[in-house]
Amino acid sequence: MKTTDTPRTGAALGWTAALTVTAAAATLGYASVVERTLFQLREETLQILPPGAKPLRILHLSDIHMTPHQKSKADWLKGLARLNPDFVVNTGDNLSHQKAVGPLLDALAPLLKFPGVFVPGSNDYYAPTLKNPFSYFTKAKSAAKPLRDLPWAELFSAFGAAGWIDLTNRSQSVGFNGLRVDFTGVDDPHLARDKYAPYPNGSSTSAEAPHLRVAVAHAPYQRVLDYFTEGGAELILAGHTHGGQVCVPGYGALVSNCDLPTWRARGLTPWELGARQVPLNVSAGIGTSRFAPVRFACKPEAVLLTLTPRTRF
Repeated sequence: MKTTDTPRTGAALGWTAALTVTAAAATLGYASVVERTLFQLREETLQILPPGAKPLRILHLSDIHMTPHQKSKADWLKGLARLNPDFVVNTGDNLSHQKAVGPLLDALAPLLKFPGVFVPGSNDYYAPTLKNPFSYFTKAKSAAKPLRDLPWAELFSAFGAAGWIDLTNRSQSVGFNGLRVDFTGVDDPHLARDKYAPYPNGSSTSAEAPHLRVAVAHAPYQRVLDYFTEGGAELILAGHTHGGQVCVPGYGALVSNCDLPTWRARGLTPWELGARQVPLNVSAGIGTSRFAPVRFACKPEAVLLTLTPRTRF
């Protein structure tokens, strides 16, 4: 028998639809206006230094995606200098606008006074483009080159002038309080520009001196994590994923924008290769593309890693 909606049923459906639309609008408003500016500091402690070494504090910045007039972001970045890190590690995607270099350098000025290293991300080289958000659920591929270049050379020149070390497909050692920190880094794997540079050999007795091996990349593709691990890394730092950016509460990220499993899209996890296990820190990042200015259940972050000595046996 054919049924029809009664006026009361039709009204109820109408109210339900209205409430659904209202809830969706409120969620979008929260994600686009509120949560994406709820900057937070995640703190982690790792016992990975040689016995007897002094603690080492690393501030990990990633995916700032700066545009002009982002005052709250700039003020928060300036305030991070109060942490007095021993090193700053910047894992790329600093820009999201052609005119963002000046505002970014102003925001980072207090942090540029500390020793630092950096690697590029695709949104240091090329301006972001408007994309279909559902494309992120397809198989990850290397990003195609957008049409507009960003002033990355100007930015990296300023980083270098401040003393930050460019780790684009290269390695370098830095001394700190009797500890040698060996860094290696790669160009952006998302653009398939990565070429692994082995850690510096040093002298014939360099392996006997207290040291730590750190690997740095923008996008944490599994091939990159594997060759870092095989090469002897003791800590890997990366960004790119935005932590999923729009997450499901209680579940987490739906995408990582690379081949990294989504449960690793944010935070500190062990990366395993054979018998080796290396701490992997993936930052959820500080900004977003200016064409997708939303975050949900995934607040923007910087990460302060405090490295302490291993227990003596």
